[in-house]
Amino acid sequence: MLHLHFNCVSEMPPSIKWCIRWAVCLSFILALIPRSRGSTLNCHKMCICASNIVSCSKMNLTMVPSDLPDYTAVLDISFNEITGLRAQWTKHKLPNLHNLLLSHNGLSFISSEAFIFVKQLRYLDLSSNNLRQLDEFIFEPLIDLEVLLLYNNHISQIDRTAFSGLNNLQKLYLSQNQVSRFPLELLKDKNRLDKLSLLDLSSNRIKVLPIQDLQALPAWIKNGLYFHNNTLICDCELYSLMTHWYIRRLNSAVDFKDDHTCVHPGLDKRVLRLYDLNTLMNCSTFKETDQEAYLEQTLTLSCDTRHRNMSKTWMLPGNIAVPPYDNQSIVPLKDGNLEIKSIRPEDSGVYTCFAVSEYLNETLYVVVKVHNFTLNGNSETLNTAFTTLVGCLASVVLVLIYLYLTPCRCFCCPDQGKKNHHEDSIHSSMLSITPTHEDMATKAELNRHVAFIDPKDLQGQNGKVNPNGEEEVDEEAMKGKGKRKKSLADSISSVFSDTPIVV
Repeated sequence: MLHLHFNCVSEMPPSIKWCIRWAVCLSFILALIPRSRGSTLNCHKMCICASNIVSCSKMNLTMVPSDLPDYTAVLDISFNEITGLRAQWTKHKLPNLHNLLLSHNGLSFISSEAFIFVKQLRYLDLSSNNLRQLDEFIFEPLIDLEVLLLYNNHISQIDRTAFSGLNNLQKLYLSQNQVSRFPLELLKDKNRLDKLSLLDLSSNRIKVLPIQDLQALPAWIKNGLYFHNNTLICDCELYSLMTHWYIRRLNSAVDFKDDHTCVHPGLDKRVLRLYDLNTLMNCSTFKETDQEAYLEQTLTLSCDTRHRNMSKTWMLPGNIAVPPYDNQSIVPLKDGNLEIKSIRPEDSGVYTCFAVSEYLNETLYVVVKVHNFTLNGNSETLNTAFTTLVGCLASVVLVLIYLYLTPCRCFCCPDQGKKNHHEDSIHSSMLSITPTHEDMATKAELNRHVAFIDPKDLQGQNGKVNPNGEEEVDEEAMKGKGKRKKSLADSISSVFSDTPIVV
């Protein structure tokens, strides 16, 4: 039969023989081209397999190859035409896969169940695709993920729970997108990522930053927080924030110094360099503030370093080493901070923190100022001098009240009950008691050479003083104003009325 077949071919016309030869060559060429849709992994024709690495980059694939080996640790399918990552992209678990590269694919859809078979991923590259939004809990199965690349997409909407569950995520790249809201939930509150040390939000459309919240972040987070090349509105708070970071030599402020720009809020909408706002908008220069405390307070000094997990050592004012842990007033904490209990004025000064790690040495200075008074529960300070002044003023007021508002009535005078109770005693004294006749007699009995002013000698009243206690009437007063009573002689006194004159 085979011999007959070759005989038949040899008897064919030359044109037919030529067509058959071209058909055989074409089938051989097509066999060399990998089948992209629904294709099975072929490490000899479709991909490059090197130990546990499978690289299928630049193979015009429209789907992820099936039947990937279980030992695959790194899968590179970048620079293809895979537009969607569906839940069935792998039919079985890949327990050893920790790197997945899907960049430059035109990817526009990711299923919420796309990662249920690859939970051990530590590195995921979805950069340079056509993603426009990140749905809720989309990355939740990736509990071991450490690096996530999402830069150079078209992402404009990020659900607040999109990154929930990524408790081990350390680096998140969201630059060169269309993000307009700063995702503060990644850095604080219950959804924060505790291990996140780098968040790149540069080259987006963010206009406003949560300045107060960013200032409260530890330095190791601010060191990796990039937001240059955004459409931020220029203001002095933004300038103060960035100059502080620049003084601290944080990477996010130093590495891209010339790329930190903002938009002038005026009508011209000029783009200004952020670090020039001190002259363009008359913003004040940032100055590091001292830490203030009050007597008997407990103060915690933070060694706010640019990197985490650094070995920290404190020096007290005067370059004195911190006492051992059994000291009751100054205690180094486990997180590297320094706690000062029942602070005193002599605790004021400059405290130095030396931080050391494998890659960086850093020295921080903290200035402490202790006020010489306590802070009560109502947050009102009471100085000793102020308290003394208040006491003196209160004493003066009481004396004035006693001198001018206390009534003085002469109850010891004779025939007092017969007189009008509203009669004014113009000669009464506020500082002494008017002597009575009995007092004068008692003094006269003493065998001393003293003399007292006799009431008979006192003149110059409206009428003459009657030693018998009777009233005399001033005739002129009777004509002009009617009858007027005169004061009794016994009630006439002065401040020094009982002062004896030594003969």
